[in-house]
Amino acid sequence: MKQVLTAAAALAISSSTALAGGMERSTQSVGILFEEGTRAELSFSTVSPSVSGTSNPPFAAASSGDMAPNYQNYSFGYKQDIGENLDVAIILDQPVGANVAYPGTGADPYPFSGSTAVVDSTAVTGLVRYKFPSNYSVYGGVRVQSLSGDLNLIGSGLVAALNYSLSVSSDVQYGYVVGAAYERPDIALRVALTYNSEITHTFSDNGGTPFDVTIPQSVNLEFQSGVAKDTLVFGSVRWVEWTAFQINPLDFFAIAGGPIADGKSNTTSYTLGLGRRFSERWSGAVVLGYEANSGLSQGNLQPVDGYKSIGLAATYKVDNVEITGGVRYIDIGDTTTTTIGSNFADNDAIGVGVKVGVTF
Repeated sequence: MKQVLTAAAALAISSSTALAGGMERSTQSVGILFEEGTRAELSFSTVSPSVSGTSNPPFAAASSGDMAPNYQNYSFGYKQDIGENLDVAIILDQPVGANVAYPGTGADPYPFSGSTAVVDSTAVTGLVRYKFPSNYSVYGGVRVQSLSGDLNLIGSGLVAALNYSLSVSSDVQYGYVVGAAYERPDIALRVALTYNSEITHTFSDNGGTPFDVTIPQSVNLEFQSGVAKDTLVFGSVRWVEWTAFQINPLDFFAIAGGPIADGKSNTTSYTLGLGRRFSERWSGAVVLGYEANSGLSQGNLQPVDGYKSIGLAATYKVDNVEITGGVRYIDIGDTTTTTIGSNFADNDAIGVGVKVGVTF
């Protein structure tokens, strides 16, 4: 039961990261460390957001159009036992990202029509876990992360002075992960607390002046427990210090008096789910997600604030292979934007994901 339900639960959470903090693409879960034996997992998801807003006076009342194109995520994990009490794992994922494309051109009524922005990241995390005889374990490791971005900001009318372009190539930096867990295999109980350090990248603006971008520190609490035969309750609490994040090149600050993007508040995201095995081959899960709306104005390149979500997943197991499919609906929180005060409301997203896990 544990192995099948855990697979369904994991994908129900990760099949589409719900725009947490406006930029998250991965929950940075270490769940693969707790799988039995040697295991490899490959995941792919696609997210289709629908995000639009309307400008207000003193700007003309104009719709932004859908400014959030579809995006895709992938991840890979491999775990292996090294002796009776030692496990190792390697995880490849995309921790953060952004994909912005305001439709139209600078000649259209909406003040930022034609603006685009892309942020890409890739991280490789190596982990080692030591198991004590008392059901406790500790783990830790190193994360190697690359970050790059491209921005073409087109301002018109009252914000015409904000026209700005910047492209920065990939910068690679290092961070670390530490955590501890408690398990009761007889009732499929596991509680794991994980700390992910911040990672600071350094880039240069168009004039060659360096500026830093910090991907913030976070804390994950992941839990699961059997509550009846073939039935599992699971969930997570994730805190991220988004107030440490900003993109603030000096040449842009000189014309705008502020950063390109920044974190307005720290975030805490919650998930809670129920999984059940229906047969030797089939199991399923449902999961709810929530991140509170801060009520603060958000940047024009990330006009989202909190969310509510519901996800469904099903796993089919044959021999040593598990194939899981999941879908998630996300109700994106309403917000207003800085600088122009546009209202972004009634937005949502749909995410679909597939994961294949093989135990050797």
